[in-house]
Amino acid sequence: MSRKNTCDASRVPANGGIDAELSAYWHSIDWAGAELRVRQLRQRIFKAANAGDLKRVRNLQKLMLRSHANTLVSVKRVTQTSSGKATAGIDGERALNPRDRARLVRQISAESGLEVMPVKRVYIPKANGKVRPLGIPVIRDRVHQARVKNALEPEWEARFEARSYGFRPGRGCHDAIGFIFNVASKKASRRLWVLDADLAAAFDRINHERLMEAVGTFPGREAVERWLKAGVMDRGRFAPTEEGTPQGGVISPLLLNIALHGMATAIGADVDPTSRAGVRNPPPALVRYADDFAVFCATEEQAGKVRRQLGLWLAPKGLAFNDEKTRVVHVDDGFDFLGFNIRRYQGKLIIKPSRGAVEKARRKIKEIVRDGRGESVDSLIRQLNPFIKGWATYYRTVVSSEIFHNLDDYVFTALRRWGIAGHRNKSWRWIAHRYWGQFKSGSKDKWVFGDRRSGLHVHKFSWTRISRHVIVKGTSSKDDPMLTEYWAARNQKRGFPQADKKSHVWLAARQRGLCTQCGLDLVAGAEYEPDNVREWARWFEYGSRTLSVHQKTGAGAAGSAWKNLELLHAGCHRQLHAGSHENQNNCRPQRSA
Repeated sequence: MSRKNTCDASRVPANGGIDAELSAYWHSIDWAGAELRVRQLRQRIFKAANAGDLKRVRNLQKLMLRSHANTLVSVKRVTQTSSGKATAGIDGERALNPRDRARLVRQISAESGLEVMPVKRVYIPKANGKVRPLGIPVIRDRVHQARVKNALEPEWEARFEARSYGFRPGRGCHDAIGFIFNVASKKASRRLWVLDADLAAAFDRINHERLMEAVGTFPGREAVERWLKAGVMDRGRFAPTEEGTPQGGVISPLLLNIALHGMATAIGADVDPTSRAGVRNPPPALVRYADDFAVFCATEEQAGKVRRQLGLWLAPKGLAFNDEKTRVVHVDDGFDFLGFNIRRYQGKLIIKPSRGAVEKARRKIKEIVRDGRGESVDSLIRQLNPFIKGWATYYRTVVSSEIFHNLDDYVFTALRRWGIAGHRNKSWRWIAHRYWGQFKSGSKDKWVFGDRRSGLHVHKFSWTRISRHVIVKGTSSKDDPMLTEYWAARNQKRGFPQADKKSHVWLAARQRGLCTQCGLDLVAGAEYEPDNVREWARWFEYGSRTLSVHQKTGAGAAGSAWKNLELLHAGCHRQLHAGSHENQNNCRPQRSA
């Protein structure tokens, strides 16, 4: 199939096309070209929204909703790069191979997206022993939601407040924590009283009418409204949905952010609180990560007033505080936010992993080692390492060194018990010699748990260096075409977690986080920007499946040298070996201003 036709919807094999044709079509797609088309169109929507040209915004959104490149990118993200790609909705359908993905492209291209199906109710355990209900749309609806999101999100990226960090491109929890440090760490800081807020089931209670008022005349409005009203199938029983948006839908986090937009304005929050740290009676400073937020105030009375103001502002939206978890606290007494503990000790602000997060980590380590009894040492190591690396990576931006070493001791004790349980007739000296040694290259540490045959070994928490995070600047958005250089520089300076030289992460850092084949972000291409312990652990665990190491000059001694290796998206690697990148530029659009 000619490369120049792969961005044309008419070239999708018709109904009845043989499997080989469908697979060939999927592998022949110019993904860099499709991604570039979508990115440029998002930037045009953002630019028009920023200029207040609503008519142009709506026309460009219609163009995005008709875009075949948008369909391709959306199918790929839902079925290939999403962590939930293997999760089916009520119809049991998945699309985990090239043939089925090509069929899904054909199906999506031929329908309106207005015939929605109920979501499937699933329950996942929470840290407190309770369960969180999720609503999983069918895969077809998830793709349509991804398409609509690409049209709606850039409009709102031009509006969203600077201190909103959750579920937004280029932003994350480390930005929120960094902002808190900037607000409360200075000696002259006046905002030392905190409204530590928690909303009661925010996703489940959003008022549909108020949300649709905010969505306005968006051309995909009808589809959004139908998803909200799709209903839920729970253990075979259907229930209508009169409020809320399913926590599990592709577009749901964006809809939550839209519903909560304007919170800072409602309380008169300071736009740049760090510039007025020493002012006697400063306005409050708000930091929000989706439905988790904290408000820093000058007095306890001001914090109480803010709580009342927000209670009145939230009520029409169908939302309310969880009174059991919402409190006003002084920074000297400390509070937890996004798994971090923020507290001032003798005038110095210290941010570190929360006690609950550490206890949860211990339980997870204990569970992995316990379940690993009777398994091979390699299997145990492969279970432990993603969690250890993910946890350490998430907490590497704060005061974590002591906790990292304490967790290393805990892992050692757990593995010591594992070794003794597996070799009851052997001495500790024999067990130690078999499983512990100087496995890490360049390190004199002789107490590293590993497999002498394979060289595979357990990563230590303390091997991850503490690295200060630089928060995203103001209202900066990845959709802003004027900030392309800013985001490129930020991506290059991004602090990849420290790792052994022979690792995906080392190669990713050397390549400035970009796939050398398509030029797109490796982390985003592997899945999306990891933003919590679970996501980082999953990134390390599935890195070998979603990313591939390529030898630039072939096999042999020279071919396997690390300077001759590069890291690619697995899909780009398959296309490279299939020869499908030879004429890639034939379909790639020219960059526009």
